[in-house]
Amino acid sequence: MLPSCLLPVKVIPNAPRTAVAGWLGEALKVRVQAPPVEGRANAALCAGLAERLGLPGSAVSVARGTTASRKLVRIEGLDLAAVRQGLAPPENP
Repeated sequence: MLPSCLLPVKVIPNAPRTAVAGWLGEALKVRVQAPPVEGRANAALCAGLAERLGLPGSAVSVARGTTASRKLVRIEGLDLAAVRQGLAPPENP
C-alpha cells in the first residue's frame, strides 16, 4: 500500500504566478495564478503541488474545503515527512 497524507493548505488566488509561499504554522501557504472560479484555483493548486513533489497530477486532490481558502489536500504516494522535505526551500550554498 502506498503512503499518503493530508496537508493543510492556505490558498491565495489571482497571484502573478503559482508558487509555494512558505509555512503558516502547520499549513502550507500557496499562491496560485488562477482565479477562484469554477475550480480553477483548486486545479492549479493540485497541479502545482504535484509538479513540485514530482508526482502525477492524479496523486494530489482537495479532500476538504473546495470553496474555502483553507483546504485539506490529499497527497498519494508520499508521507507527510517526505512532502515537507519536497516542499522545503532549496538550500543556499
